[in-house]
Amino acid sequence: MSIFLQKNILPSLKGRGRRVGLLLLTTLLMSSCGIYRSYERPSDLQTDGLYGSAQVGNSEQSLGAKAWREFFTDPQLQALIERGLSQNLSMRQLDLQIQEAQEYLKCSKLAYIPTLAIAPQGQLSSMDWSKPLKFYTVPLSASWQIGSFGKLRNAKKSAEVAVEQTQTARQAVQQALVANIANIYYSLCMLDAQLAISEQTAANWRQNVELTRKLMAAGRSNKAAVAQTEANCFSVEANLYDLREGIIQAENALCTILGEAPHHIERGGLNSFQVPAAVETGIPMALLQNRPDVRQAELALASKFYAVNSAKADFYPSLTISGTLGFTNNGSSIELNPGKWIWNALGQLIQPIFQNGRLRAQKRVAEMQQEEAKLAFQQSLIAAGNEVNTALVKLQTAQGKRQAIDGQINALNEAVSATEALYRDNVSRQVNYINVLTAQTGLLSAQLGQLANQYAIISATIELYQALGGGSLKE
Repeated sequence: MSIFLQKNILPSLKGRGRRVGLLLLTTLLMSSCGIYRSYERPSDLQTDGLYGSAQVGNSEQSLGAKAWREFFTDPQLQALIERGLSQNLSMRQLDLQIQEAQEYLKCSKLAYIPTLAIAPQGQLSSMDWSKPLKFYTVPLSASWQIGSFGKLRNAKKSAEVAVEQTQTARQAVQQALVANIANIYYSLCMLDAQLAISEQTAANWRQNVELTRKLMAAGRSNKAAVAQTEANCFSVEANLYDLREGIIQAENALCTILGEAPHHIERGGLNSFQVPAAVETGIPMALLQNRPDVRQAELALASKFYAVNSAKADFYPSLTISGTLGFTNNGSSIELNPGKWIWNALGQLIQPIFQNGRLRAQKRVAEMQQEEAKLAFQQSLIAAGNEVNTALVKLQTAQGKRQAIDGQINALNEAVSATEALYRDNVSRQVNYINVLTAQTGLLSAQLGQLANQYAIISATIELYQALGGGSLKE
């Protein structure tokens, strides 16, 4: 229905009618209080045992609560992360998307302000080709939607959620970027160490080849021993090419992330990373504060919550006040001075009555989508907890293997020294070249495995840090 609030209508309303109208309007407002509620996190979410058997501690001391500068202390790695955050194209695209979402939010806030428009009109009118009459009108119109019963508010809240969703998406990209740069950096450190050991081993084996040749010349060895020693030496030297290629590939991958052309990456060593002595995972719901993906799932739920509110708001009246003020010459020959002032005011109250079930269907769909978002939020919590548990198990496994690998290398060092000495002395022919090569091959494999396990500890710690939401906080 429409009520025209013109000058000759308002005075004609009786006092009792006004009271009835105000009472009706108040009743409608009170009945629509539900659509003004703000989002609150559901209280029935299952968070117990999210981390499985993982350690739970103080969320303020959690590994994921550390800023990436506190977690990665290597200055060269810090410089690479800074360049990645400032130069990565995905980060720059998301910065623009955040600005776009903020502009939409400004529009939704300005929806509370009346709209103004001016629309000058001019007209020429003539009969029988006589001198035409000149008409013009200069109206200024205004419209103000003041009674939409929550529609504007929910639109504003949805825009606020959209801004936060975009910001959270940026945090997710930053988190992945920081972890990827760190992982590649320390894989380069591992490859450097493996290359150094392999080069030293190749040099030692070239000496063994010369030694074996001398022993053969002295009649204390044979051609088979020389050939086998040479073959193993060539195998190690061939592996050097694979290691050097792997280093270049890793550097190129890191340059791609940084948005730079291929070049050498300055770096330290594996020992520059300090594994935390104690790992605090934090209380389960602390994931909401740190993990961008979990936060995005909750924001999606909040967005659906306000969509339900908007669907409910469609059942209530919408009140719009508009008016026009201007002047016209009314066909007068005096063109520069107004002939008459014109104005009008309109108040329109629209109450949906019958919409062929469309409004109820929209509300039911919105409520079902809200429930779907809630289930997705719960699933994101479960997935996050599993990732934390998996990363922690990887870390504990690699740390447990470290002592055994260290003991293996000590034993193999002794075996190599003993077999080489026995072979040189060739006492009672108890040791031949096969024993020496076996010991040397085992030592090289164990040394490379030791470096790989050291990197596995670092990588698992970075994975745990990322699983707990580390690296996503803006600095």
